[in-house]
Amino acid sequence: MSQNGNVPIATSDLDFSDQVLNADVPVLVDFWAEWCGPCRVLGPVIDSLSADYADRARVAKLDVDASQETAMKFGIRSIPTVMLFNNGEVVDTWIGVKPKSAYEQGLDRVLADGAA
Repeated sequence: MSQNGNVPIATSDLDFSDQVLNADVPVLVDFWAEWCGPCRVLGPVIDSLSADYADRARVAKLDVDASQETAMKFGIRSIPTVMLFNNGEVVDTWIGVKPKSAYEQGLDRVLADGAA
């Protein structure tokens, strides 16, 4: 499953269920906002993960200011928050900027579980 140019997809309140909860692959979602400095620091890591996992998982970004309903539903109180969804369920959560390897370990674990 290839993403558009291997960049994260933008998701919102309107299409979160389709893009994330009903996805047939694991989805890593970056909850962020334009004004958030740490979110901008994390951006290149998210972009890189999108390219690295393009054929195995989906990477999405949700602007919490534009999609407050979804942010509230998942209890987002601090950004950046990154959540990993699999089969419509949250299976991992990272708050703040983490090293790329942390997200890779989560994705790899879910992908390995799915292959078993």
